[in-house]
Amino acid sequence: MMLLAVFVIATPALAREPAIHPAVITDPRPDAAYPAGMSAFVIPVEDGAMNAVLYTAAGPGLHPTLLLLHGFPGNEQNLDLAQAARRAGWHVLTLHYRGSWGSPGTFSFTHASDDAFAALQFLQQPATVARYRIDTSAIVVAGHSMGGFMAADAAAAEPRVAGLFLIDPWDPAHTVAALATPEGEAAWKAEVASDLPPLNGATYDSLTGEIRGDGQKFDLGRRLAGYGRRPLTLLGAEKGIGAHARKAAADAQGANPDARLMVWPTDHSFSDSRIALADALVRFLAGVAPTIR
Repeated sequence: MMLLAVFVIATPALAREPAIHPAVITDPRPDAAYPAGMSAFVIPVEDGAMNAVLYTAAGPGLHPTLLLLHGFPGNEQNLDLAQAARRAGWHVLTLHYRGSWGSPGTFSFTHASDDAFAALQFLQQPATVARYRIDTSAIVVAGHSMGGFMAADAAAAEPRVAGLFLIDPWDPAHTVAALATPEGEAAWKAEVASDLPPLNGATYDSLTGEIRGDGQKFDLGRRLAGYGRRPLTLLGAEKGIGAHARKAAADAQGANPDARLMVWPTDHSFSDSRIALADALVRFLAGVAPTIR
């Protein structure tokens, strides 16, 4: 009974109001003085760097900012979500982890975790805040698949994060448990093999060794418990890895009774639900920063 009171499991139609948020389907009025824009740059981190793009929203004053993290390896970057969030008045920082898609350095899950945290710190540096007019009281992290784990990991380590939105998040602990079966090991080997080409320096053995070797860190439920009672939504995909989201949400309920879980009947990339996904994200952001249109 407690679990049912805490989490909502719904289809897209039940997870949101009937009307689509205007920012999802309507361009805002142009602002000649403070136009929307895009800035590309490199964020240095340890022995590498992250190729990054900041989508900047139109309008004067400070802006809330979303850090949007892609998955493994990042074929789906969810840039339609970045555009919708920007139309809603949010800056959006997207990036490629070091060692991925041409970013200098070596890719690993540990490096990706460190990179997500470094990106959060970049958004709060005085020079960044001044240049891009960032409201540091309204920084939200969102992530898809592996990026969902990295988002939770970074947000748990940074108490100034105002909200966390996870899209069919990957739980490494779930993968490690599946490796105990021949079918689970074969599926993981096939996934890693298909995802390695855009990653520098990573191998099946190195990546698998990471998640097997540090169960305390690579556990989504633990990361969410550490995140505490700040706004949290997990949106799983029934035809993807929604079971990961369900387990992680259950693990998090003791620390965060207001956490929200939705599981939609779609695939891991939300291929047939992109408008609904953008709507869910924008509505979540509006709840974190309600003064933004």
